[in-house]
Amino acid sequence: MPLGVVVRKTPGVTRWAKWNWSAVAVLPGAAPAHWLELRHEGEAVEYHATTLTLTLWATDSEAYLANLSDSCPSVYVVMRDEGTDAPLNMLLLTASPYEGQDYADNGEDIVEKVPMPEGLVAWVRDFALTHHEHEAFVKRRRDNERVDLKQDGKGDARIRQTSDVYRAPNRGLV
Repeated sequence: MPLGVVVRKTPGVTRWAKWNWSAVAVLPGAAPAHWLELRHEGEAVEYHATTLTLTLWATDSEAYLANLSDSCPSVYVVMRDEGTDAPLNMLLLTASPYEGQDYADNGEDIVEKVPMPEGLVAWVRDFALTHHEHEAFVKRRRDNERVDLKQDGKGDARIRQTSDVYRAPNRGLV
Protein backbone atom coordinates (compact mmCIF):
# COMPACT_ATOMS: atom_id res chain seq x y z
CA MET A 1 0.00 0.00 0.00
CA PRO A 2 1.46 3.42 -0.87
CA LEU A 3 1.86 5.68 2.17
CA GLY A 4 2.83 9.32 2.05
CA VAL A 5 5.23 10.41 4.80
CA VAL A 6 4.54 13.76 6.48
CA VAL A 7 7.66 15.34 8.02
CA ARG A 8 7.64 18.37 10.31
CA LYS A 9 10.55 20.84 10.43
CA THR A 10 10.79 22.94 13.60
CA PRO A 11 13.57 25.19 14.91
CA GLY A 12 16.26 23.36 16.85
CA VAL A 13 16.53 23.83 20.60
CA THR A 14 20.33 23.75 20.74
CA ARG A 15 23.02 25.66 18.91
CA TRP A 16 24.31 22.43 17.35
CA ALA A 17 21.08 21.61 15.51
CA LYS A 18 19.53 24.41 13.50
CA TRP A 19 16.43 22.35 12.61
CA ASN A 20 14.59 19.42 14.14
CA TRP A 21 13.06 16.99 11.62
CA SER A 22 10.47 14.43 12.68
CA ALA A 23 7.95 12.21 10.91
CA VAL A 24 4.48 13.01 12.24
CA ALA A 25 1.92 11.23 10.02
CA VAL A 26 1.35 8.87 7.12
CA LEU A 27 -1.17 9.35 4.32
CA PRO A 28 -2.61 6.03 3.02
CA GLY A 29 -2.99 5.88 -0.77
CA ALA A 30 -0.99 9.08 -1.35
CA ALA A 31 0.30 10.09 -4.75
CA PRO A 32 4.07 10.41 -5.38
CA ALA A 33 5.63 13.58 -3.96
CA HIS A 34 9.03 15.09 -3.27
CA TRP A 35 9.15 17.47 -0.30
CA LEU A 36 5.84 19.14 -1.12
CA GLU A 37 4.96 21.82 1.48
CA LEU A 38 1.62 21.05 3.15
CA ARG A 39 1.37 23.54 6.00
CA HIS A 40 3.31 26.51 7.36
CA GLU A 41 2.77 27.74 10.95
CA GLY A 42 5.35 30.31 12.08
CA GLU A 43 8.72 28.62 11.80
CA ALA A 44 7.23 25.11 11.74
CA VAL A 45 6.69 23.61 8.29
CA GLU A 46 5.11 20.27 7.37
CA TYR A 47 6.09 18.50 4.15
CA HIS A 48 4.79 15.54 2.21
CA ALA A 49 8.33 14.24 1.96
CA THR A 50 7.80 11.17 -0.18
CA THR A 51 5.50 8.25 -0.84
CA LEU A 52 6.81 4.80 0.04
CA THR A 53 5.22 1.39 -0.24
CA LEU A 54 4.28 -0.44 2.95
CA THR A 55 4.81 -4.14 2.25
CA LEU A 56 3.46 -6.75 4.64
CA TRP A 57 5.03 -10.20 4.87
CA ALA A 58 3.23 -13.33 6.07
CA THR A 59 6.26 -14.39 8.10
CA ASP A 60 6.07 -11.16 10.14
CA SER A 61 2.44 -11.64 11.21
CA GLU A 62 3.47 -12.15 14.85
CA ALA A 63 5.24 -8.77 14.84
CA TYR A 64 2.20 -7.07 13.31
CA LEU A 65 -0.04 -8.54 16.01
CA ALA A 66 2.38 -7.30 18.69
CA ASN A 67 2.20 -3.83 17.12
CA LEU A 68 -1.61 -3.91 17.01
CA SER A 69 -1.78 -4.92 20.68
CA ASP A 70 0.07 -1.72 21.62
CA SER A 71 -2.03 1.16 23.00
CA CYS A 72 -1.24 3.13 19.83
CA PRO A 73 -0.50 0.94 16.76
CA SER A 74 2.21 2.58 14.69
CA VAL A 75 4.07 2.65 11.43
CA TYR A 76 7.84 2.95 11.77
CA VAL A 77 9.47 5.44 9.40
CA VAL A 78 13.19 4.88 8.83
CA MET A 79 15.09 8.00 7.68
CA ARG A 80 18.74 8.85 7.15
CA ASP A 81 20.57 12.15 6.76
CA GLU A 82 22.87 11.53 3.80
CA GLY A 83 23.73 15.13 2.90
CA THR A 84 21.89 15.07 -0.44
CA ASP A 85 19.62 17.77 -1.90
CA ALA A 86 16.74 16.50 0.28
CA PRO A 87 16.96 17.19 4.03
CA LEU A 88 16.39 13.51 4.87
CA ASN A 89 16.39 10.35 2.79
CA MET A 90 13.33 8.19 3.51
CA LEU A 91 14.48 4.57 3.48
CA LEU A 92 11.62 2.41 4.60
CA LEU A 93 8.17 2.08 6.13
CA THR A 94 7.36 -0.94 8.28
CA ALA A 95 4.53 -2.07 10.53
CA SER A 96 6.87 -4.46 12.37
CA PRO A 97 8.20 -3.13 15.68
CA TYR A 98 10.97 -5.74 15.52
CA GLU A 99 12.25 -4.43 12.18
CA GLY A 100 11.97 -0.84 13.44
CA GLN A 101 14.11 -1.79 16.46
CA ASP A 102 16.72 -3.37 14.18
CA TYR A 103 17.11 -0.11 12.26
CA ALA A 104 17.19 1.93 15.47
CA ASP A 105 20.06 -0.17 16.82
CA ASN A 106 22.55 0.69 14.06
CA GLY A 107 22.91 4.34 15.12
CA GLU A 108 22.95 5.72 11.57
CA ASP A 109 19.22 5.82 10.96
CA ILE A 110 16.45 7.88 12.48
CA VAL A 111 13.41 5.77 13.32
CA GLU A 112 10.15 7.58 14.05
CA LYS A 113 7.05 5.89 15.43
CA VAL A 114 4.01 7.38 13.65
CA PRO A 115 0.41 6.50 14.67
CA MET A 116 -1.47 4.33 12.17
CA PRO A 117 -4.71 5.73 10.76
CA GLU A 118 -7.84 3.65 11.53
CA GLY A 119 -8.16 2.23 8.00
CA LEU A 120 -4.53 1.12 8.01
CA VAL A 121 -5.00 -0.58 11.40
CA ALA A 122 -7.89 -2.60 9.94
CA TRP A 123 -5.87 -3.51 6.83
CA VAL A 124 -2.85 -4.70 8.86
CA ARG A 125 -5.09 -6.57 11.34
CA ASP A 126 -6.91 -8.42 8.53
CA PHE A 127 -3.60 -9.38 6.91
CA ALA A 128 -2.03 -10.53 10.19
CA LEU A 129 -5.04 -12.61 11.25
CA THR A 130 -5.26 -14.21 7.80
CA HIS A 131 -1.59 -15.23 7.68
CA HIS A 132 -0.74 -15.87 11.33
CA GLU A 133 0.11 -19.44 12.28
CA HIS A 134 0.32 -20.04 16.00
CA GLU A 135 3.53 -21.79 16.96
CA ALA A 136 3.22 -23.93 20.08
CA PHE A 137 5.83 -23.35 22.76
CA VAL A 138 8.14 -26.32 23.21
CA LYS A 139 10.21 -26.36 26.35
CA ARG A 140 13.66 -27.79 25.90
CA ARG A 141 14.62 -30.54 28.29
CA ARG A 142 18.07 -30.83 29.75
CA ASP A 143 19.77 -34.19 29.47
CA ASN A 144 20.94 -35.79 32.70
CA GLU A 145 24.58 -36.08 31.72
CA ARG A 146 26.89 -34.41 34.24
CA VAL A 147 29.65 -32.67 32.34
CA ASP A 148 31.24 -31.07 35.40
CA LEU A 149 32.50 -34.33 36.95
CA LYS A 150 35.34 -34.94 34.50
CA GLN A 151 38.48 -32.79 34.76
CA ASP A 152 41.25 -34.01 32.55
CA GLY A 153 43.20 -30.76 32.42
CA LYS A 154 42.87 -30.51 28.68
CA GLY A 155 40.59 -27.46 28.62
CA ASP A 156 38.03 -27.42 25.84
CA ALA A 157 37.51 -30.95 24.54
CA ARG A 158 36.85 -29.64 21.03
CA ILE A 159 40.41 -28.28 20.74
CA ARG A 160 43.21 -30.80 20.29
CA GLN A 161 46.02 -30.25 22.76
CA THR A 162 48.96 -32.44 23.56
CA SER A 163 49.59 -31.19 27.08
CA ASP A 164 47.89 -29.88 30.17
CA VAL A 165 46.54 -26.35 29.69
CA TYR A 166 47.02 -25.61 33.40
CA ARG A 167 50.79 -26.26 33.41
CA ALA A 168 53.29 -23.53 34.18
CA PRO A 169 54.67 -21.77 31.11
CA ASN A 170 57.99 -23.09 29.86
CA ARG A 171 60.79 -20.67 30.66
CA GLY A 172 63.29 -20.38 27.91
CA LEU A 173 66.59 -20.28 29.85
CA VAL A 174 69.42 -19.00 27.76
